[in-house]
Amino acid sequence: MKQLLLIRHGKSDWKDSHITSDFDRPLNHRGHKNAPVMAEKILKKGMVPQHLVSSPAIRAWSTAKHFAEVWNFKTDDLKTESSIYEANINALLKIVNSFPNSIDNIAMFGHNPGFTDFANYLADANLYNIPTAGVVVLRFDTDDWAEIGHHTGTMLLFDFPKNTDEPH
Repeated sequence: MKQLLLIRHGKSDWKDSHITSDFDRPLNHRGHKNAPVMAEKILKKGMVPQHLVSSPAIRAWSTAKHFAEVWNFKTDDLKTESSIYEANINALLKIVNSFPNSIDNIAMFGHNPGFTDFANYLADANLYNIPTAGVVVLRFDTDDWAEIGHHTGTMLLFDFPKNTDEPH
């Protein structure tokens, strides 16, 4: 079996007028606060992945670093994949299908609308929006990442910072 965590970056800062590039937007205070909280929730559920892959955009990379710290990964263990930034379903599927089969559980850190669309495509998750710092965990009944495609997954978890359905 394979397991994929889709983790949207934390809340980003729109206030700094010196930052002109979407790619360079940092996390705001809430983004820095919510990311470790969500990482802790995943840790308590025993769903920590073996491998972390992030969009290189500042807000996604910063979110991934918060998760990595809570999960006791070294920053050096965190990989970037430039094609996650602004990716659509096809680009994200190409990334997932190329993951090494020696790794069964992988977290990807990225952006909307791509991640919400991708979760719905993979698992018919019927999600309207993955909020900032939101996490979707998908399971696939295969040992080969290349076999993952449309509706091949099952959504195990959808959680986000303002979720009141579970204790925080």
